[in-house]
Amino acid sequence: MRLAMWSGPRNLSTAMMYAFGNRADFAAWDEPFYGPYLRLTALDHPMAEEVKASRPEDAIAVEQRLIGPIPDGKPHVYHKHMCQHMIDGIPRDFLADSTNVFLLRHPARVVSSFMKGYPKATADDIGFAKQAELFEHCRALGQSPVVIDSADIRQSPEHALRGLCERIGLDWDPAVLQWPEGPKSFDGAWASVWYKSVHASTEFAGAEGPLPELEGRAKALADEAMPFYEQMKRAAA
Repeated sequence: MRLAMWSGPRNLSTAMMYAFGNRADFAAWDEPFYGPYLRLTALDHPMAEEVKASRPEDAIAVEQRLIGPIPDGKPHVYHKHMCQHMIDGIPRDFLADSTNVFLLRHPARVVSSFMKGYPKATADDIGFAKQAELFEHCRALGQSPVVIDSADIRQSPEHALRGLCERIGLDWDPAVLQWPEGPKSFDGAWASVWYKSVHASTEFAGAEGPLPELEGRAKALADEAMPFYEQMKRAAA
């Protein structure tokens, strides 16, 4: 199985990668298209030059790896994808060969967290519109992609992940409920900027508190994303 997990930033995506990467039957690949995305956009992300140097492949080469042999002789691989990376120039044919799952988080939480590390974030950077577009693309391929909300995972990890595994036809393995503390061999080069809190973790954090109160541009950004989140949330029901 090539399990493609689609989310925006600050969306439990790294913890999910660590969870599935902790299974003995899974390899993991962290944000395969980040290098090509930065070269196509010339965005000034934190550690942009280090990211591009660590990911020298062009987008077509990345796609060939995505559908090629799974590393280390494992039967399954977890691909942690960022929806916002799927711009013009990034191929999509590989989605037809992937088990596609869409991971949600409320826009207010995403914006509040992401803007702490990248204050000039735009709607394109947080990826909600692109996530909804990719979901419809998968449906047009004849797939029935699974949608799961990170809030449900944090509320009851075993229940949510058992349900996810059942829906995608994957045997349950309790190894997904915990992982070793610290960096992982499959972390992207950007981990030192974005993964500090998850490096200190060994399991999913508990349920989150009230939504953050946003103002100004942050509130406008979250409000713009809400219709796409609500569309995807309905698909998760």
